[in-house]
Amino acid sequence: MSQLFTPIHLGKLTLSNRIVISPMCQYSAEQGQATDWHLIHLGQLALSGAGLLFIEATAVAPEGRITAHDLGLWSDQTEAALGRVIKSVRQHSAMPIAIQLAHAGRKASTQVPWAGGQSIAPPQGGWQTLAPSALPFNPDDTVPRALDDAALQRIRHDFVAAAQRAVRLGIAAIELHAAHGYLLHEFLSPLSNIRTDRYGSTLENRMRFPLEVFEAIRDAVPDNIPVGVRISATDWIPHGWDIEQSVVFAQELQHRGCSFIDVSSGGLSPLQQIPLSAGYQVPFAERIRQATGLPTIAVGLISEPEQAEAIIASGQADMVALARGMLYDPRWPWHAAAQLGAQVDAPHQYWRSQPRGLKDLFRQ
Repeated sequence: MSQLFTPIHLGKLTLSNRIVISPMCQYSAEQGQATDWHLIHLGQLALSGAGLLFIEATAVAPEGRITAHDLGLWSDQTEAALGRVIKSVRQHSAMPIAIQLAHAGRKASTQVPWAGGQSIAPPQGGWQTLAPSALPFNPDDTVPRALDDAALQRIRHDFVAAAQRAVRLGIAAIELHAAHGYLLHEFLSPLSNIRTDRYGSTLENRMRFPLEVFEAIRDAVPDNIPVGVRISATDWIPHGWDIEQSVVFAQELQHRGCSFIDVSSGGLSPLQQIPLSAGYQVPFAERIRQATGLPTIAVGLISEPEQAEAIIASGQADMVALARGMLYDPRWPWHAAAQLGAQVDAPHQYWRSQPRGLKDLFRQ
């Protein structure tokens, strides 16, 4: 029996299989509010047969957006807009929907990727970015404002408020974004955090604010909702954040009730040197799984069903997440199930689409 298509429990949440659809920024919101594009995008993915669908990185405050077109969850208006999308999707899919809550930190205030992705300074229509330390991502970016205690308290509150809004929307799981060079990752890495107070210098201090945010969210949402964290296991830069520090961070999260770790890498600096290859980040997920026993999600150039099956069957990770692969092939779980001799959930309206010889592909 295919291990990729076996159920898994994240706390009290049960997933029908181990395929996760990663958060994928769409840069298609209006003032943080979800639009019809999100309905089309999430709607098609919710019919894919995956075990869990993540809504894209969702900013907890306006200044926490990567671009002015990022999705947000900081007001009644943003909550209502996303609620409309989720309600519509829910009419036709029972797939659990999770959300990734994020603050872009010093990587905020940029153009959308297809317009170049460059930083936009406040005089040109951008906004003042925030960070642990006054160090820009690129040398010519606007220098971010180092966060003081009052600002840290406000951002903690923003994360909690967004998590509570997500609960009201019926979200099944919450992921805290502490990867890819965004705010919480910036606190973790010694390359972006040169503070000399209780939030900087030592590993214990650099972990403090991300752990405080996690604890605040975990305390604010019901026990039946899993709360996990996405991390960058390494900066891919000497003397930066690395896998051994990630293990310590994961262990501290485990002690605080973390339900899963979503293991990515990189994104902190344009100087990173990443040796890309199929499944190149999987060993990081395996290392954290072995050290903590926490359910881990492996990501990064996982494209073939046999590859995903091997990752799960060998115990390297508990789940695999696809992003670009799902955009290219929104029925990837169907095709994987056909290839691996498994079954997958599909809407009744599509049952007649099964190719000849695959009459048992769809679970009925």
